[in-house]
Amino acid sequence: MTKFCSSTLAVPQANTCVPEHVAIIMDGNGRWAKKRLMPRVFGHKKGVDALRDTVKACDSLGVRYLTVFAFSNENWRRPDDEVSFLMGLFLKVLQGEIERMHQNGIRLKIIGNRTRFSAELREWIEAAEAKTADSPGMTLTIAADYGARWDILQATHRLLSDEPSKATSFDEGDLTPYLSMAYAPEPDLFIRTGGEQRISNFLLWQLAYTELYFTDLLWPDFDVAAFSAAVDWYRGRERRFGRTSEQVQAASSC
Repeated sequence: MTKFCSSTLAVPQANTCVPEHVAIIMDGNGRWAKKRLMPRVFGHKKGVDALRDTVKACDSLGVRYLTVFAFSNENWRRPDDEVSFLMGLFLKVLQGEIERMHQNGIRLKIIGNRTRFSAELREWIEAAEAKTADSPGMTLTIAADYGARWDILQATHRLLSDEPSKATSFDEGDLTPYLSMAYAPEPDLFIRTGGEQRISNFLLWQLAYTELYFTDLLWPDFDVAAFSAAVDWYRGRERRFGRTSEQVQAASSC
């Protein structure tokens, strides 16, 4: 497994022209539907189209990793009928998109706690990951039944199970390989649609030095132009990672 630089231990070689890793909270599907006097589930269906367009935009731009928050640990609190629909939609999307992703060279990863998913959904997740495992292009990660606190706890438990001697002393380097996204660099750009300005228990460890972009657009309305606007905003950011502006400018290559 490739070892990626930690932004808190060293200064990453960040590309300020094109983000290598984009993370998105796709918020606003239900509100989009309600504004149109439709059931919330129609917003979730439309949100799949927006995700498909964003994947294409990332791939064409040269973004190597796209990570999206599809369903959080806390989303089980939603009405049963909506949760049931979302699980069914997730299964349907997997069944309909695996071959297309494979043909387009996209690797699919699913992170999160799978224990509450149906056996059929777990089987399709495993099949999708296996089929696209060797894909040479961008990596699309879907966070489903995911929570950052859960992630850190499960990583700690796994570390101590493998190396009990570290129970009284371990560091960031020991824990990082056990996190769900150890296979990817830390996100450069975080986007949240829907007007909310919070992280909502998403990639708390990995977002330490990520640029945070918030937009009032509801997720189904987040099109290629909106994504391009977010990337343009990112290009205008000065990523200091604890340094001074003068140090950043001296090292700038873009």
